[in-house]
Amino acid sequence: MVEKSEILKWFDENSQRLIDIAQKIWEYAEPALQEYKSSKLLADELEKEGFHVKRGVADMPTAFVASYGSGKPVIGVLGEYDALPGLSQKPIPRKEPVKEGAPGHGCGHNLLGTGALGAVLAAKHIMEKYNIKGTLRYYGCPAEETLVGKVFMVKAGLFDDVDVALTWHPWIANTTWMASMLAMNNVKFKFYGVASHAAAAPHAGRSALDAVELMNIGVNYLREHIIPDARIHYVITHGGQAPNIVPDFAEVWYFIRAPKRVQVEEIYNRVINIAKGASLMTDTRMEIEFITGCWEVVPNEVLSELLYKNLEIVGAPRYTDDEMKFAEEIIKTFPPNQRESLMASYSVPRLEEALKRLIIDYVAPPEDKGKVLPGSTDVGDVSVKVPTAQLVTSTWVSGTPSHSWQAVAASGMSIGHKGMLTAAKTLSLTVIDLFLNSEIINKAKEEHVKKGLVYKSPLPEGVKPPVPKG
Repeated sequence: MVEKSEILKWFDENSQRLIDIAQKIWEYAEPALQEYKSSKLLADELEKEGFHVKRGVADMPTAFVASYGSGKPVIGVLGEYDALPGLSQKPIPRKEPVKEGAPGHGCGHNLLGTGALGAVLAAKHIMEKYNIKGTLRYYGCPAEETLVGKVFMVKAGLFDDVDVALTWHPWIANTTWMASMLAMNNVKFKFYGVASHAAAAPHAGRSALDAVELMNIGVNYLREHIIPDARIHYVITHGGQAPNIVPDFAEVWYFIRAPKRVQVEEIYNRVINIAKGASLMTDTRMEIEFITGCWEVVPNEVLSELLYKNLEIVGAPRYTDDEMKFAEEIIKTFPPNQRESLMASYSVPRLEEALKRLIIDYVAPPEDKGKVLPGSTDVGDVSVKVPTAQLVTSTWVSGTPSHSWQAVAASGMSIGHKGMLTAAKTLSLTVIDLFLNSEIINKAKEEHVKKGLVYKSPLPEGVKPPVPKG
C-alpha cells in the first residue's frame, strides 16, 4: 500500500533540486518559442530519470513529450516555461530590472514547468517502487503566453490517447480553478495598396492605411451588436513610412475573445466581412494571417475535487518574517484599491479574510464555479480534448496581478518556490491516486462526455507555429 507520506518524503529530499531548476529558468527568461535553454533543462532532467523524451514535437523546437511506463491509463501533466517580453525584474520589492527591456517571468512559468517536473518525478519514484502500471507523461508546452504550444500539440495528436490531464498555475491563493476562461482568435489583417506622392499624385495611390482605419471603424461599430461578454482588441502594427507617401502596406493585429468557441467563430466571420468591405472601399488587397486560436477552458469537477482533497493534505505554505516584510513592501507599490478590485474580480476564496493577509496562507474551496475569467489559455484545448483540472497556489503576494514586475520578483525568490512545491506535491499525490483508482478516471470521463463537446482545432489547415527565424 502506498502511503502519501512516502510521496511527500521524496520532496523533502529533492526540494532544493527543484528550486535550483526553477531559479535557472527564471534567470533564462526566454519568451515564447525561444525557450531553448529552459526546455532543454527540463527534458534533460526527465531523461536522466528514465523518461523517454521526444523533442521538437508538433513543429516546435522547444516542445517535447516525456513518457514513463506503458499501457493504460495515460496521465498527462502539463508544464510551461515561457517568459514575457519587457518584464525583466530583480527579486526585490521595488521596480528594478535585471536588464532594461529584457523578458521576465511575469506569469511564473519558471515555477509552473518545474512544479510539474517535480510532480512527475515523485510519481515515477512511487510507480517504480511499487510496480504501478500505466503511462505517466510530462508535456513540455512552449508559448502559452501566445496561445500556441498546446493548440498545435493537440492538433498534432499528442493528446489522442491521454485519459486525463492535470496542471497548475502560480497565483495568489491556494485552491482549484473551477472557472472557465475565454476562447480566442489571434489574427493579423494585412492590406496592400499602391504608393504614390501624397500631395502631387494622391489620385494615383491606394491607401492601405485607409483600409486599416476603415476596418477598425467597422469593428468598433460591430461592438454594439455582439454579446456583452465578448472582447475585441487591436493594435496597428504597420501604418506606413512617411506622411507624404500613400502607404502601400498596412497591418492591424486583432484578438477576438468570447466565453465559447462558437461565439468566437461567429464574431470572427463578421470581422472578416468588415475587412473585406474595407478592402473594397479602398481598392486594396487584403490578406489574413491566422496566428492561433484557442478553446474556452472546461474544468472537470471530478478531477478538481480530487486535486482539492490532496491540496488540503499538503496544506498552504508557511512564511518567514523576511518573506512577510518582502510582501509588505510589494503591497506598498500597488495603486490604491488594486488589491480589492483584482481579488474580487478573480473570485479569490474567502475574500474578506484574504484581504487581511500579506500572502494568502490558507487552503480554501473554489468560489468561481460557473464563472468566466477574463483571460485566455491554451489549456482550454486540452480540456476540451480530455478531462482536465488545474490548481493554483500562493506564489505571489496577495493582490499581485499576473504579467507584472511584482509577479516576476516573487517568482524568483522563496515565496514563489514555496508555492511551487505545494503545487508539485498536490499534483504528485493526485497522479498516484489516479493510477491506483481507475474508477475516478472513469467518472471524470463520464462527466467529460456529458458536456457534449467535440474538439475541432481552431487552426486552419496549413497554419504552422510562428517559430522565430534564426
